[in-house]
Amino acid sequence: MLLMLAALLVGTPAFAGSDTTRDSFDRLEELLELRVEDGRLDPAKIVPVIVVSTQPRYEESAPWFATRALEVLGKAFGTNGLRLCEACMAPRAFVEDGHLAYQTGPVGIDEIVRLDEQSRGSSQPAKSAIWIDEHSGGISVRIVDLATSRVVYAQNIDPSLVENRNTKRMYRLADEYERRARGDSLTQAFVDLAIYPGQHLSIDWTDQWGKTNANLSGVTLSLFDPVVGIGMCHYRRIPFLNLLFGGKVILSMPTTLVRVLGSASDNGDFQVIDPLLTGVGVVRVPFGRSNYGVVLTASTNGQIGLGLSLMNISLLPVLP
Repeated sequence: MLLMLAALLVGTPAFAGSDTTRDSFDRLEELLELRVEDGRLDPAKIVPVIVVSTQPRYEESAPWFATRALEVLGKAFGTNGLRLCEACMAPRAFVEDGHLAYQTGPVGIDEIVRLDEQSRGSSQPAKSAIWIDEHSGGISVRIVDLATSRVVYAQNIDPSLVENRNTKRMYRLADEYERRARGDSLTQAFVDLAIYPGQHLSIDWTDQWGKTNANLSGVTLSLFDPVVGIGMCHYRRIPFLNLLFGGKVILSMPTTLVRVLGSASDNGDFQVIDPLLTGVGVVRVPFGRSNYGVVLTASTNGQIGLGLSLMNISLLPVLP
């Protein structure tokens, strides 16, 4: 009984079958639409495109796999610029310069260009080639520029886009390692909304620096406690729970204005709302890997607040 259970757990793939493939094509359709809209896949640079391979893995997917692939590509790049190369994956025989060549298996870029020249007539040469193949977890997609052999787009697509997220995470890690090697700083933005029992609302813009990027220093704008103020902030990242611990020193703008006006007048009898300088201690604890977390603040004005912190949020396009 234990052996049967182990065989089921080990031998059964996590994803398999046409249902997974159909859902993966739906995700591919959405991703291609997004990439075309954001300009990462420009149809003018891709079309005409020659479809080299639409290879199913399972027999139940074979009757409809190629049709669904062409349907998705047609919606993304238009149907007028699609060419299906049936000869690309079939055995091929060539007679050139007095010798006969018989070739099977994967086709190269030079051969794709040659097959396109033989069959396109007076039409425009193909600019790119596409491979769409089925695997146990979904489908794989590859788009290659025929002029430069550059991979324009390559992705494994599954119904939940786990592969897509993992790929993006690896690219982000690679970018982060390169940034650290260059010694460039990393700008972070924080919006603190501590509302109970005391109130502290502020926006911070910081640069992350140091050998391990554990320090964050920058400027802060307070909207409450003090009412309106500007100052400096510094935080230190602690590995435990990835929390940030630090503080702010904020200059109250209304109090500064009152003191300036008071020194310019004769009596100087003005009421102030906040002290000139306010110190605020801050602890932020993120929710996992999200951009949200819990913030705890304690100020020299006697205000202690608990609330939500929006981490690395850009409120305006002109701000980091």
